[in-house]
Amino acid sequence: MLENLYREFVSDPCAGLIGGLGVAPGANTGDEYGISQAVYGSAPDIAGKNMANPIAIILSSGLMLEYLAELEGAKRIQRAVHNVMASGEKLTCDLGGNGSTTGLIERTIEELKSKKEVG
Repeated sequence: MLENLYREFVSDPCAGLIGGLGVAPGANTGDEYGISQAVYGSAPDIAGKNMANPIAIILSSGLMLEYLAELEGAKRIQRAVHNVMASGEKLTCDLGGNGSTTGLIERTIEELKSKKEVG
């Protein structure tokens, strides 16, 4: 665990190792409080174009569920994202697809509603 200042120096390069900021969830937690957020960056070139990758914020919601000890919900989110990424369907351009933010969110919701396991 790192303080926020040092976290920035570590989280961004690590995000690059796993596919970029679009897939890197984040959480700041303490003994009494916690917040979850995507590892963030500025992307003014795609603002308002329905091109942003929502995976990081979706996974961050799973981290919040973990923090709240809602482990089944957290697992369902992780499983859904894994299955969507593995399917290659509706992925945004940074993930090698030609889908939209909305399309990827809708596909992830479909996966959350299904009872499939990982794979």
